[in-house]
Amino acid sequence: MLEEIGIPYELKMLPFPPRALARPFLDINPLGTVPALFDGPMRMTESAAICQYLAARFSAGRLDVAPDEPDFGSYLNYLHFGEATLTFPQTLVLRYAHFEAPERRQPQVAEDYSKWFLARLRTLEPLLAEQEFLCAQRFTAADISVGYALLLAQHLGLHQRFTPSVQAYWQRLQAREGYQRAMAAQEAAANAQGVSSLPAPDTR
Repeated sequence: MLEEIGIPYELKMLPFPPRALARPFLDINPLGTVPALFDGPMRMTESAAICQYLAARFSAGRLDVAPDEPDFGSYLNYLHFGEATLTFPQTLVLRYAHFEAPERRQPQVAEDYSKWFLARLRTLEPLLAEQEFLCAQRFTAADISVGYALLLAQHLGLHQRFTPSVQAYWQRLQAREGYQRAMAAQEAAANAQGVSSLPAPDTR
């Protein structure tokens, strides 16, 4: 979001999960979750809300959709679809396929939630077969929200099971200069701060 908007920011990388591996962070964010956004005295910890806040406050109408635009409802729906519907099942895949100790891993749970994610992702196939982005005939914060879920899926190896139009959409998102700058900034910050830049193993 910040790279697409083009405003300066400071990126702090943390080991995952920070609530266990970076406990001083709990003094800043008692939830221990990432991302956390700080804008002056304002603090936010909900990913989709952060995207909506940045789009509304700083993008001058480029990344948000105004209430009087026909696609306002679709914009809000897809903005929250990325986090609430697509990212949630992948967190269970992460836990039960990667983060738990080997004796506590649950391959069937991981596969079931992988299928859940992919079934919900397939609902985008007809839409993306007809248009370049999710709504309003332009790139918006909703694409960033869904794009993060696709990035996480790629780290988990689930991208090999994307439908054709979803795969093409993911390629378009990765080709954006804002995405490429964000990945470079993440890598640079991770290297400088001695933290892994990948959220999960098994990258393919």
